[in-house]
Amino acid sequence: MDGTTTRPAPQARIRSWWGWGWADEHPADAECVAMGALLPGTLARPLPVPDVRDLVRGRRLGAPAVQPPAALAHLLTADPADRAAHAMGKAYRDVARALRGQPGRIPDLVARPTGEQDVADLLDWAGGHGTAVVPYGGGSSVTGGVEYRGDTHRAVLSLDLTAMRRVLEVDTEGRAARIQAGALGPDLEAQLRPHGLTLRHFPQSFEFSTLGGWLATRAGGHYATGPTRIDGFVQSMRVVTPVGTSGSWRLPSSGAGPSPDRLFLGSEGALGVITEAWMRLRERPRHKASAAVSFTDFHAALRAVRDLAQSDLSPANCRLLDAGEAALSGAAHDGSCVLVLGFESAHEPVGGSLARALDLARSHGGRHDADTGPAPDRGPDGTPGGDAAVGAWRAAFLRMPYLRDGLVRMGAVAETFETAATWDRVPALIDAVRTEVGAAALKATGHPATVNCRLTHVYPDGAAPYFTVLAAGRPDDGVALWDDLKAVAAEVLHRYRATITHHHAVGRDHRPGYDLQRPEPFALALRAAKDALDPRGILNPGVLVG
Repeated sequence: MDGTTTRPAPQARIRSWWGWGWADEHPADAECVAMGALLPGTLARPLPVPDVRDLVRGRRLGAPAVQPPAALAHLLTADPADRAAHAMGKAYRDVARALRGQPGRIPDLVARPTGEQDVADLLDWAGGHGTAVVPYGGGSSVTGGVEYRGDTHRAVLSLDLTAMRRVLEVDTEGRAARIQAGALGPDLEAQLRPHGLTLRHFPQSFEFSTLGGWLATRAGGHYATGPTRIDGFVQSMRVVTPVGTSGSWRLPSSGAGPSPDRLFLGSEGALGVITEAWMRLRERPRHKASAAVSFTDFHAALRAVRDLAQSDLSPANCRLLDAGEAALSGAAHDGSCVLVLGFESAHEPVGGSLARALDLARSHGGRHDADTGPAPDRGPDGTPGGDAAVGAWRAAFLRMPYLRDGLVRMGAVAETFETAATWDRVPALIDAVRTEVGAAALKATGHPATVNCRLTHVYPDGAAPYFTVLAAGRPDDGVALWDDLKAVAAEVLHRYRATITHHHAVGRDHRPGYDLQRPEPFALALRAAKDALDPRGILNPGVLVG
């Protein structure tokens, strides 16, 4: 013996197959019970955490309906647990069904291609064998985007892109990088960090979503103003379709006809499989400051946010929490609504910008305790610091999906939906959603529901309200109750000409609203594109069209 101590290798963390994120982050039974006690009509004890092995045994998963050729066998698995883990996304309806052992159709096979040619070969094989192909990134979809529904295909293949996760090239002079579509947020940023660069795209699902997923769903990031939607970061893309590969030129800008990239951005895997993209980057921020402002009047706070959005200040964070949302996140406990403000820069201090924003907020009745800020704070990429209210909000922001799953274990309906509308409609829209969804939940369950709102993104011409709904479930079918409440919400959104989704994508759950929102000539063109690029109809059937 040489006197050294051999330490055991750290155990790899396990993703939850039935709920959000990491399996070890979910609240314990006692915490679930405590949360349920705050929502009348929920269960006395939580539903048990499901074991995927029990699901596999209960569903009696047999052999796949199709057998791949030997040349592709190394890319595919028929492992029942792996297949079950790829059956659904992470919406309330997915979690509720998984808890009861009733997921959707489980894929016959899971494929993990390692390069573009693998993707092309898999699509070619699937097209010849009646197999639907559902592209799968981090699996964090909350709109039914990764779940096959129907019975028109002989088999279902889940195409998991996460083996394609490398940053292939970095152009430091042009501040851009060529990145494979399966790169998860943390892996992508870790590969860019040595170059002093960042994509600066931090959705709430950052830890569990991929570049390809962001592009396919036109994802919005954490930042409330300025560049936040992934569309604006794209220089060029490569997309494999059943009829060939589309590769656009890498350009700073172009006026050469309709953009080929715009066809595939937001196409959700229905037109092709995004395999890589050149993305515009930014220098990593070195200066950050944040503060929280409280308001007694939510509509006065809305006016303050509108003025901020129409100023030249461009705060990185400008999130307005109504009184219910502020209490839920721990940002306020006195019935106030809270505006979370944040600024950052790679080149110069931002305290002056924050001070100007605070002055503007005060002019609308906002209150800020100068003794608690402004101070440097922790960004989504791990920068340290922060004041108490901002820190409480941010911790709740990251923790909320896990708490949602804990409430679902108590039989509650706990879910969110989001939209965007112009400023002239935003106040009345928010009031109508709160009133009508709350009334529908009370009528259906006999118990009052909580309907909270926050603004996640703001623009000079409008804002993106984000709603949280907490209600007692129905013993017979909480999923059906949520579908009913979502239908009420969708009707309100349509009435106020608000989009069916600002950043959660269409998937299958938002199809009815999307079909009403898009112009019919565009729908004709989209269907024609689907027929041309996917003549056998194998790519993510039921999403967007068809």
